[in-house]
Formats: sequence, C-alpha cells, structure tokens
Amino acid sequence: MKKQADLKNKPAAEKTEALSLNDDRRVKVLSPTALVLKRFFRNTLSVVGLVMIVVMFLFSFLGGFLIPYDEDEIFYTYTDMKKNFVTAEVNDRYRYLTTNSQTYDHDAFEKALNDSKDRYRSGGMEYEIQTLGTDLYLIRSNNADVAIEYKEALNALDTSQKFSFDMTKAALTAHAEKSPRFSADGSDYTIDADGVVFENNTPIAVVSRFIVTSKENGRQIPLGFRNELQKAVENKETELHYQDENGTEYDYSLEYKPANNNWDVKQGKSTYVKDTYSKPSKAHPLGTDSNGMDMLTRLMYGGRVSLVIGFIVVFIAAFLGVLFGGISGYFGGWVDNLIMRIVDIFYCIPSMPLIIILGAAMDAMQIEPKIRMLYLMLILGFLSWPGIARLIRGQILSLREQEFMTATEACGISVHRRIFQHLIPNVIPQLIVICTMDLGSTILTEATLSFLGLGVKFPFASWGNIINDVNNSFVMENYWFIWIPAGFCLLISVLGFNFIGDGLRDAFDPKMKR
Repeated sequence: MKKQADLKNKPAAEKTEALSLNDDRRVKVLSPTALVLKRFFRNTLSVVGLVMIVVMFLFSFLGGFLIPYDEDEIFYTYTDMKKNFVTAEVNDRYRYLTTNSQTYDHDAFEKALNDSKDRYRSGGMEYEIQTLGTDLYLIRSNNADVAIEYKEALNALDTSQKFSFDMTKAALTAHAEKSPRFSADGSDYTIDADGVVFENNTPIAVVSRFIVTSKENGRQIPLGFRNELQKAVENKETELHYQDENGTEYDYSLEYKPANNNWDVKQGKSTYVKDTYSKPSKAHPLGTDSNGMDMLTRLMYGGRVSLVIGFIVVFIAAFLGVLFGGISGYFGGWVDNLIMRIVDIFYCIPSMPLIIILGAAMDAMQIEPKIRMLYLMLILGFLSWPGIARLIRGQILSLREQEFMTATEACGISVHRRIFQHLIPNVIPQLIVICTMDLGSTILTEATLSFLGLGVKFPFASWGNIINDVNNSFVMENYWFIWIPAGFCLLISVLGFNFIGDGLRDAFDPKMKR
C-alpha cells in the first residue's frame, strides 16, 4: 500500500519510466535466427529427426573409436568339419589286373566262366583259364600271363603305393594256398591267416574282399582303423569312433550309397576357419558376416562412409547449383538461356544407367576401393546439381528486382558482391531445406549402388554393401542379424533427415503460425 501511495505522488515522467522498466511489461524481441530455432524446436517431428541424426552420428563416429575391433578385422574359430576320408566296399564281383596294361576283354572271361569253359576266344586270340584258388583265376595266352581275375583284392595300406602284376599274383596265390611266405619283384614277404601282407615285419597291404579306397592320394590307412571300419560296415553302423596309436581320437560318419554299393566315410576334423555367420554373442553382439567380420563394427564404419558420402555429394551439388543458379538468375538473357539449356541436358541424362556403365568400367579397370569411393562422390554430386541450380535461379529472379538490390547497384557495389553477399544469403534458407532433404535420398542412392555392387567396395563398409551380403533367401531367412540392423540404420537416417527438412521448411516460412 505504501509503495502504491509513493507511486501516485511521483511526477508523470517518473511514473512512465517506472512502468517501462517493469519486467512484466517489457516486450522481448527475437532475432530472425532465434525465431527460426524457436519454430523448429516447437515442431515435435523436427526434434525427433534431430535426435535420430545425432544418435546415428554418435553411433557411427564415436562408436568406431570405442569398439575394440578394426573395420576389416577377420575372426577365426575352430569348427568340426566332415571331410571325405575313404570309401569302403564289400566286393562281390570279379576285378582284374593285366600285364603291361594291355587290352583285355573282361566280359568274354565272365561268359566263359559262366559256361564252365576253361578256354575261350576273343579278338582273334585264344585264352586259357587257370584256377589258382577260390574266385582266383589266371588268364594266359600263347603260354604267357595276360591277366588275373579275383574277388579278394590286394588292398595297399599306403594309397600311393601301386603293386605290380607279379606282386598281386603272388600275394593272392599265397593267400589262396594259405602259404605264409611268398616272393615277388626280388623281395620276400609274409602273409598271415587274415590276409595281412608284411614286409620286414611292417604291414603294407591286406588281401580281402573288404576294399578301402582313399579320397586322397598318399594317405596312410592304419590297419587298426581298417579293421574297426570293417566291423562297423558289417554291423551297419553310421558312426565310428577311432583312436590311433598316438592317442588322437577321430570321429567318422558312415553313409551307405545304394547306387554304388559302397559306404562314404567322412572324418570329423577340427579346422581353424573364418567365423562366418556366427550368431550374436557377447564377443559379437550382432554376430559376424560372410567374411568373418564383426557386424556391429561394420555397421559403425559403414555409417561413417554412408553419411560422409551423403554430405560430400550434397555439398558438391549445392556448390555447383548455387554457382550456376546465381549467375543465371542475376544476369538473365543469353547467359540464363545457356545455363538453363545445360540444366535441361542434365535432366535428360539417365543417371542410373550411366552410373551402372561407369561402375562396370571401374570394375574392369580394377580401381582401388578408396579411389572408387572418391569417383562415386564426384559422379553423384555432378549429376545432382541441376535441381538446386533451378531453385536458386528462381529465387534470385524474384529478389534481384527488389529495392535493396537497386540500392546496391546505386552504391556501385561490384556484381560479384551483389550476387554472393546480397542475393545468395537471401536464398540460404531454401537451400538448407532442399539440401537437408536431399541428404536422405543421396544416402539411399549410395546404398542402392553399393547393394548392386557398383558403389563402395570391400574392404570398406557401407550400409548398402552390408545388405549386399544377403544374396539368397537362405541368408535372409536364417541370418537376420546381417541385413536388419543395416536396413534399420538406413531407415533412421533417411527419416531423420526428412523430418529435419520438413521442420526447417516450416520454421523458415514467415506465415507459419503455431
């Protein structure tokens, strides 16, 4: 009450001064920049878009420094792989071995045997069949050995070892006659009741109908493994566990092949291989890709590449668009016609086919991935400037006739300064909006080209060539952690830039009322 009474007793000038300094009555005037920012941050979608972009930048640029892996670091792991080892067969047909690899008619022998004949003719020659033992026959012609027919074969334990005709004949005959010793090719051998042939007390072969053939030449087949495998085949087992003389344990899988009447034997072996398509784990939160690289690391480095390419392409397009659009809009006349016809030509260029052709050419020239990425940015930027140039030209055509431009001309300001210090700053708001919205489309274009194999190349990562790893339906269905995170990053970035562009467009609109 006292304060109000004192105020009534003061002169009118003092009353006015007191009221004008009252904080409740003061009018706050915002600058144009502050007004734009206020409108921008009052738009919920704009703020959401800004948060999206900030998150993606932190993920891509800061995350790459925090994660302990390199972009092209390959991880390996031990895995049990089934490797073709041998095939096993219980022989029930006649096999033959000829002297000096000469031509021999096996079918004629079988026909004569079925007809119980000891002589037969074939190819104009007469042959004699001599019985050496059960299912063992010697074929002679003109008092010379021609071939030997047998069902029990001489099977070498060392698959690189090849036995001569004389060695095979002597071993099979000794086994048929149950003789413990025989000689062949100037060496002496022993053979036991099970058909195992020894040279200097070392087993080198087995005479048996159970034939084991190695998938790899030069492989040693231990006698103990052969015996265990024969038991497994006779018992029709599908798995075999074997421990060699050194204590090393191996697991084998047996699969019967009716078409060939044999068993495929595969050895389970622990192999150090690339850790490809591993499931998400503590070490690799998003798993690994087809090259054994950490997916989370590739996403972070891929974000750097995609975002940097987007910004550089838009910067190149904006620079060329402002330059040519500003000159065209200010000078008009033949200059305007010339530049606009160039713009029309660029609009007629089929961008995607041209980029595909250039990408194929760079593949043929084997351009380095880093240089290729630079070419990609230049090509995309050079093909994107006509739209910005046309926008800048239209804005400048309307601005150059206004009073402030007449004043600059009256003051004698140079043409260069009129365009780039007075006209261009007035079109910056529209330029910012279109560049922000072009960022999203540029990132999508780069991702599409990289997905098609025409953009960023290995070992560099981008969100597009990460998705390129999904090259078949099996990968898409079973390895979701390869393509979904990269697609999600693309979605967030493009949506974020579009939200920001919409927000800036509304904020720069002077008629906007919220």
